[in-house]
Parts: sequence; structure tokens; C-alpha cells
Amino acid sequence: MYGDEVALRLLVDHLLFAEGRPDAWTGQQRHWEERGAWTSRGIAGAFGDLLPGNCRSYSVAAIYAEFAHRRGWLVPDRVLTTDEYDVLRGTVRRWASRDRVWADVVTEFGIPSVLFGGTNPLYGKALGYVSADPGEPPVVFHLWNGSAPGAASSWPPDLTEPLLLAVRCDDAPFRESFTFTPAGRRLRPQSTEPIP
Repeated sequence: MYGDEVALRLLVDHLLFAEGRPDAWTGQQRHWEERGAWTSRGIAGAFGDLLPGNCRSYSVAAIYAEFAHRRGWLVPDRVLTTDEYDVLRGTVRRWASRDRVWADVVTEFGIPSVLFGGTNPLYGKALGYVSADPGEPPVVFHLWNGSAPGAASSWPPDLTEPLLLAVRCDDAPFRESFTFTPAGRRLRPQSTEPIP
């Protein structure tokens, strides 16, 4: 009804109210703020100089899904075994050091636990991979498709499928949890902070 982060926040408020735990939101917001994932503009503000604007809504949804997973609300399409999750966590940073596309991610790691965004390859999306342990952070692949910053918008986009910009995969400070591909570094909005 409202779209973007407002809709997610309203949903979380209602679910926490139904659980009788509206106070849990304050703790979660504080946790995000301490990690650098929450700003005066919410989660979307934390992505402001990390990812292009047209892929932030999927990325914001992935952060809220992490909270939902820890609370037991998330029903993933696939749950990784402990071994699959450990292999993914152990290899993903090195694997993401090269440019990749959506098909590369799915070929290497299988179908995601959660797809944030649609199946149309002309649009960006985020792919989340979770283990059965809600205490383990999801591994999220942030994919983009569109016009390069500064270029005139065009439709359809130049790419036939989304390009991997970054992988986020731990509970470290927010900015440090990203591994950018070379394309992700090129397409990153102008920032005054160094790229992790």
C-alpha cells in the first residue's frame, strides 16, 4: 500500500504487536544503528552511497528479512545445510572478486533461499541464502540492471541479466560486511568513504 521501507516497517510493527513484543523493534533499530545499517532515513539511507538507487529497495527488503529470519517469521524457499552454508561463507568473498551475473550466482550456489524482486532479468534483485540456524547471518547477493550512472536512461537496459555488484555476508559493521565486484566498485555512487 505504501511501498518501499515504509511498508516493511508497518508489517514488522503489526507482527511484533501480534507477538506482544512491540519493544523488540527498538532493540533491533539500535542494533542496526550500532552496525551502521540504520540512518535518519532508515535502512535505505545506509545503502545510499553503496549501491545504485534502482536496486536499493531489494537490498532494504533483505535486511528486514534477516530480522524476520531471526524471529522465525521467514519461510525460505530453500534452507542450506550446515555444510552448504559453511562452503558458501568460506568461498563467497574470493568468488565475488570477479564480475559475475545472476546466472553465475545460481549456477555456483543453487537457487536462493529468498528472492527479493521478481524473476524478470531486466530488473535488479537480491538473492538471500540462509541456514537453518536463525543466528547465522544470511548471505545476500546484490544484483543490478539498468543504465550506468550519468548515462541517459534507456529501456530495455543494456544488460540481458542483472550484474552482481556486491555480496554481504556477516554481522560485522555494515560497510565492512560488503565485498564489491569490480563492476560494483565502478557503479557505486560517489562517496567520501573508502570502499571496503
